[in-house]
Amino acid sequence: MKRYRNSCIAFVRRMMRARKGRPWALVVLVTFLFINLCSEWPANVARPAFLDTLDNVLPDSFGSARQLLFDHYQRRFPRVPTTQPVTIVEIDDKTLEAFGQWPWPRNRLAGLVDAIEADKPLAIGLDIYMPEPDQTSPGIVADNLPAPEAALATQLRALPSHERILATALRASPSILGAAAFDYATSTTRTDMLSAPVLVHGPHALANVHRFNYVLASLPELQGAAHGQAMLNVAQEQGTVRRIPLVLGLGDKLVPGLPVEMLRVATGSPAIEVFAGPSGVRAVGVADVRVPTQPDGDIWLHFASIAHTQQRYVSARDVLQGKVDASRIRNKLILVGLTGTGLTDMRTTALGELVPGIEIQAQVIETIFEGRFLQRPAWLIWCETAFILVTGLFLIWYVPRNDSRLAVFMRTVPKASAIIGLTLNLLTLSVCFLVFRYVGFLVDAASIFIILSAVMGSFFTISLMEPDAQNASRSPETDVSGATLRS
Repeated sequence: MKRYRNSCIAFVRRMMRARKGRPWALVVLVTFLFINLCSEWPANVARPAFLDTLDNVLPDSFGSARQLLFDHYQRRFPRVPTTQPVTIVEIDDKTLEAFGQWPWPRNRLAGLVDAIEADKPLAIGLDIYMPEPDQTSPGIVADNLPAPEAALATQLRALPSHERILATALRASPSILGAAAFDYATSTTRTDMLSAPVLVHGPHALANVHRFNYVLASLPELQGAAHGQAMLNVAQEQGTVRRIPLVLGLGDKLVPGLPVEMLRVATGSPAIEVFAGPSGVRAVGVADVRVPTQPDGDIWLHFASIAHTQQRYVSARDVLQGKVDASRIRNKLILVGLTGTGLTDMRTTALGELVPGIEIQAQVIETIFEGRFLQRPAWLIWCETAFILVTGLFLIWYVPRNDSRLAVFMRTVPKASAIIGLTLNLLTLSVCFLVFRYVGFLVDAASIFIILSAVMGSFFTISLMEPDAQNASRSPETDVSGATLRS
């Protein structure tokens, strides 16, 4: 067994040293490139089954490193807001203390919608799900009264339900109700909801977006009264929000995300437009605004620090009590959400900050207004691959040459390959940071670093083997010389 193991090791060493290590370095280059491309397999292309096996065997080092690098881009250059089109009316601890615990009776929520509408906002988006009847409605309370209270029950049933009161408020305001898409059915989910038309220009849009079969939406009576319905789903990777879908698939139709539906209602547009091609969705448009997307309808979100967005929050208590300056609401896009203790849907952003879920939606709207989009188009991935391949092939050809200055440097300077690799990759990383800051492209410098370092490292490993090979070749001569001297 030991002899077999030694033979295998010797064979691998001979293979690595063959032709000055070029074939081995080429194998390393091609293998790593293939794994990297598989880590960003296009959503619109059928994924081979063997890739699932590969994912189970190898850790997703390229994908994880890529996401960490993109997060570092944002932390180094976070977005600084230049506009404030959004105001968040938060149902915070002060509001709950003043008006009672959540969930509120729907007539009280109607009062909040009416108070917001009085200051003439462009749109009101509610990050609130109401799939079940309000148990405090007069008719339901009447049904639970004992028989001796029949007269009181009759009087209660004559009053409008809380759903009807809220529906009146929603109908009188530019309101949008939030909903959440699910992969599975529950007692409160449905298979469809009312939504604005989505006009598709081009093929394959529905096939490429995130698709769901069920939705948690508000009661049909409320949906019919609101001026729009929209999904609140966000994309999370390893617990962090980096992307958000502008359109999703619900069954056999496309439905909008909250940011674009807010813009549709605010501009009075009859429909949302989706521009698609063979590779998937290219852009989502509302009125004269067109937002470039990934093929699956997502956009990469360039986050601003929560420290720069705190001024967008106003307490619902102050709105209900008439203490908010009308300029905070007039001609603004208003988002109503929960931020009270124990009620908040907290999310981690690429900046590493924990923020309310409604803040994510506000940042998307703000990004669209500013037109500052992050992009990672499919052609960029192939440009990265071509750069890695060309640079790697150049290193494979040039590094082993005995007459090159690089070869002399590597023979005379300890850890020369590491120095060269770090220098090359630091230069690449600096260029990628500049591209991110001034162009908004997410260039994967992490994969470039990993693959080219692996190519350089293969030559470094081979150079470490050379002394062993020289000692092994000298040992027989030493034995012969010793035998001659002894004789």
